[in-house]
Parts: sequence; structure tokens; C-alpha cells
Amino acid sequence: MVATGPKADRGHELPPGHAAEAKFDGFRTALIVQEGRVELRSRRGADLGAACREIRQAAHDKLPAGNGLDGELVVWEEGRLAFERLQARGARAAASAREGPAHFAAFDLLHQGEKDLTA
Repeated sequence: MVATGPKADRGHELPPGHAAEAKFDGFRTALIVQEGRVELRSRRGADLGAACREIRQAAHDKLPAGNGLDGELVVWEEGRLAFERLQARGARAAASAREGPAHFAAFDLLHQGEKDLTA
């Protein structure tokens, strides 16, 4: 049996004093912005940048160098997360980005410049 939490769209609310975090159906990813380049790395260190060029470009355009974020790569399709669309990326990255662009949901700012924010 898989545990499920209350969902706002069903009219349920969490009891007072409780909090919940959304579960995204995607790839947990570290996004690292360095001078002149952006890396997207899986938990195991695999390079996800080629499959999500639109995320790399947006991070390059919008984030200052020296930032590292922890988050999740996801693809939305018709109001839901489409994990299968994310999995299908790779050789078809450019076409996939047009059909259903990836998004990066940031959870934590891990470092800013030389400052480690994980401690």
C-alpha cells in the first residue's frame, strides 16, 4: 500500500500544526551556475544538461554565477506532471522542449558564491 497525503483539490486540509511538501514526479537535480556555463547533475552525477537545454539557458540568463541549487526537473502536460515526457528526452531534446518544456522546481539554495549554505 502506498501512503497518500491530503490533497487540496479534494477539499482536504492538513490538521493544525502540520505541514506537507509536494512530491514532484521528475528527476532530482543539482543546478550549478558557474562563470560561462550551467550544469545539471542527477543525484548520481549524470549530466542532464543536454536533455534540458532550455533550463540551462534560462539559468544562464537569469541566475548569477556562483549559485548552486537543489531541485527537481519536471515536465507539465495538460495540467499534470508527465514523467514519461521527461524520460523520453535525450536525442530528441530540442523537439521535446518545443512539445513540452522542462521546468526546474528549486527546493534549496546550496551555495552562493563561495558561501556554503548547507551548514
